[in-house]
Parts: sequence; C-alpha cells; structure tokens
Amino acid sequence: MSLFDNTEHAFSSKSDAELKKAHYLFQLIGSSTLTNFGTLFFKLPFAVNIPLVKPVIRETIYKQFVGGETAEQGVEVAKDLYKYGVSSILDYSVEGQTEESEFDHVKDVMLHLVTLAKNNPEIPFVVFKPTAFGRIELFEKVGKKQELNVEEQKRWESVRSRFDEVCKAGFEADVNIMIDAEETWMQDSADDLTDEMMVKYNVKRPLIWNTLQMYRHDRLAYLKKMFEKAEREGYYLGYKVVRGAYMEKERARAQAEGYPSPIQPSKEASDRDYNAAVRFIVENHERFGLFAGSHNEYSCELLIKLMNEKGIKASDRNFWFGQLFGMSDNISFNIAHLGFNIAKYLPYGPIKEVMPYLIRRAQENTSVAGQTGRELGLIKKELERRKSK
Repeated sequence: MSLFDNTEHAFSSKSDAELKKAHYLFQLIGSSTLTNFGTLFFKLPFAVNIPLVKPVIRETIYKQFVGGETAEQGVEVAKDLYKYGVSSILDYSVEGQTEESEFDHVKDVMLHLVTLAKNNPEIPFVVFKPTAFGRIELFEKVGKKQELNVEEQKRWESVRSRFDEVCKAGFEADVNIMIDAEETWMQDSADDLTDEMMVKYNVKRPLIWNTLQMYRHDRLAYLKKMFEKAEREGYYLGYKVVRGAYMEKERARAQAEGYPSPIQPSKEASDRDYNAAVRFIVENHERFGLFAGSHNEYSCELLIKLMNEKGIKASDRNFWFGQLFGMSDNISFNIAHLGFNIAKYLPYGPIKEVMPYLIRRAQENTSVAGQTGRELGLIKKELERRKSK
C-alpha cells in the first residue's frame, strides 16, 4: 500500500460538492478529444470574451488550478491550505511579455510577493521565470556568447539588475527566491545569472534556488559540476528538481534546426536521472537545499526514505516536496500529515492572461499516462468512504 493512498487526509480540505466538481472536471480533462478542442478554442483571441465562457472557465478549470486573479486572493487560498500543513508558492502566471516596461512591472510584482511572503509564513518561496525579466532572444544570445550591440548590452544589464533586486529583497527578508527553468536554447545564460545570485546571497543557507529539468540528459553532470564549484567557493546551492515541461517543443526544434536533441531518449532515463539527482543532493545535504517537484509517487517515497536514512528532519527548512495546485492532493496532504515540508505551486492572474497555463495543465493531465485515472480513482474512493460513514 502506498504512503499516498489515504484519501481522508488527501481530501480533508474539500467538501463533498468540491470533490464532485473535481471528479467531473477530471473526467472532462481525461477525454483527449475534448481537451484538444478546448485547447484550439481557447487559443482564439476572442474566445474568453464570449458571453458565459468566462464564468464557465472561472467555475471549472480556473478554480481547480488557479488561486485567484490577484496575489491577495492567492494568499487567502494559501491560508486555507496551510490549515492542513500545506504551504503555497504564489506564481504570477502571466506570460509573453516583450517590453522593458512589462519586465519592470513583473519585477515590481515579485518585490510585492517578497513582502507578502515575509508577512505570511504559509508562503515560503517567491518564484519567477527568467524571461519574465527579459526577452528570450537576449538570453539566447548571451548564452551563446554572441556579441551584444549597445542597446542589447543595456537591456542585459537591466535583466541582471532585476534579478539582483529581487534576490536582494529575498535575502533581506529571509524569503526563498526560486527561478524556474525554461527552454534549453536560453537556459545557459539563466543558469549563469542564477549561479551569480547564489554566490552573492547563498552565504548562510540556500536562499536562491535554480531549477533542473531532468528530462535533459546533461543535468546530472551539471548538478555535480555546480556542487564542485560551490564546495571550492564556499556557498550553498538550492535546486528545484523536476522532470521537465518542454519536451515536445525541444525535440521539434532540434529536428528542425538539425542539432542533437537535448532530451533524454526515454521516460525511464528521465526517471533514472531524477532519482539520481535526489540521491546526490541528499548524500551531500550539508551543501544543498532541495525542492522535489514531482507528481511521481515513487520519487516522493524515495526522498522520504533517503531523508530518514540520512537523519534529515522532516521539518528541515532546506528540504521540500512540491506539486501543482489542483493536482495530486493525495501526495501533498499525506506528506503534510507525515510532517514534511510541502508547497503547492499556486498560480494567480486574470483568466485571459493565465489561459496558456491552464491549457498546459489540461494537456499535461491528458498526456501523462495514468494521471487523470489516478485522480479520478482517488476522488471516487473518498466519496464512497464519506458515503459509508
């Protein structure tokens, strides 16, 4: 029997009506035909503005996977989750900015989130994507060590300044700053910039956290290289370890442009490297912070086992489990019940602006083998348990 089969703990925060709504929603998501139609429909620029469409989205997929339209609404959801020992990471899920004024706006939002996190213990991390602070083409050019013109150099210094301002705010407030990973063709410069922030601010503990996507075949070697560097230079490393989010896009681009795919040859290889990264970090835990972002029950059980073997306390502030809001509550709430640190990624933002995120969530549930069926089975089990009481 899995550690995560206890549905009473898993759905302790949900009413019968909320469970029934979630069951219906996962049934819809489980249909690839409906999901593909919805994806196509909601990519149309006018779709969300059609009468009744927005209210339907708000009460279904939006409510399941998003914490609200504003950070303050997200905090209220976070407070409810925290009653059950589950923390939250407010994720400003607005994408596709291209202008300097938009990048500055996101930076200001992040500074506001740092203040919220400082004053609300249920929010242990502030997270942002590198391309929320600068154009992806600029990250790519810097990563390839291509010469920048005067305007590009100025914009890159602005990117560095935005990174530093948010990381410094986190350092002064003692709030963890997590930086998401993105596509391989821009990631080298983001990694370098994040490491620069780690050297500067991870002087007492892991406070700046980078992200490793283990469906990349080079990430385990990168992790070990960064460990050697941190050991030499005497700073701490924080890593969110995930399997990854851009596989189809990465493979298609590699094929179109004629370079070797950066993606693992199989899911088994991704799983192997994910678990190997977790083992390596636990083995060297004095130097590391780990945020294990996973909906894989075996990987979560493995980390619990490794922490217990190493004598790492469940409450150690440098070790976290993480899942997405609206998914895998059986993992999140059972981990919380065992006393380990767990945080849900809690997106927020206006409906129209978070549609790309919602579409990815629906597609992810459809494409991950067994994910929707597992969610449905557990919800049904809990509804039956409640009925038989």
